Amino acid sequence: MQKFPMTVEGEKALRDELQRLKSVDRPRVIASIAEAREHGDLKENAEYHAAREQQGFIEGRIQDIEGKLSNAQVIDIKTIPHSGKVLFGTTVRIINTDTEEEVEYKIVGDDEADIKNNRISVSSPIARALIGKEEGDVVMVKIPSGTVEFEIDEVRHL
Repeated sequence: MQKFPMTVEGEKALRDELQRLKSVDRPRVIASIAEAREHGDLKENAEYHAAREQQGFIEGRIQDIEGKLSNAQVIDIKTIPHSGKVLFGTTVRIINTDTEEEVEYKIVGDDEADIKNNRISVSSPIARALIGKEEGDVVMVKIPSGTVEFEIDEVRHL
């Protein structure tokens, strides 16, 4: 079975969400269903149908998280010797050679990616181009509108 890379922080976030779903959300929705049943006719009971829909979502999310955790390969960047290369879990600052715009990304697993927080998936075009490179290297990244050239300014193992 294929393993999927995940940072220590990503695994903790999923475990925390799983714990909350099982200990808080699931019991709350079960209580909502029981309360809605007491109101009588279930065919026209909107509260009951909404609670059942929410229960389905929670159970699906629990299964999804359990599946992801069972196939996760947790990588702790702090245990990897600092080679100066861009690796999974490193934070890298790159400069667009055309616009001089700087941007910093942390390379994470697919489920942890959040572009608003500068966390990009290891399978993204930018991350694939950066992996294995070092500070000072120039990489070409293919994007829908063409090719962009980036210089690696800094690599940090946090």
